[in-house]
Amino acid sequence: MIVNELGLHARTAGLIARIAGQARGAVWLSRGDTDADAGSIIDMLTLECPQGTRLKITATDPADAKLVDRIVELIDSGFKD
Repeated sequence: MIVNELGLHARTAGLIARIAGQARGAVWLSRGDTDADAGSIIDMLTLECPQGTRLKITATDPADAKLVDRIVELIDSGFKD
């Protein structure tokens, strides 16, 4: 869940993209039925995620599970890098 007051915005999406950019496969953020490439700031911004939004984070390569965990921790911390 997005806990920070400003929600998912360009700076916070950039933090996620930096982590997702290290993945072997694709990493996705999903809000309801809408998916966004976690490696693309613009793509993530289309999800329109204010505070309180619940996201699902998935990776296509099982080897990227630790990166998914890092993204979850980043979101849970309110994007405190």
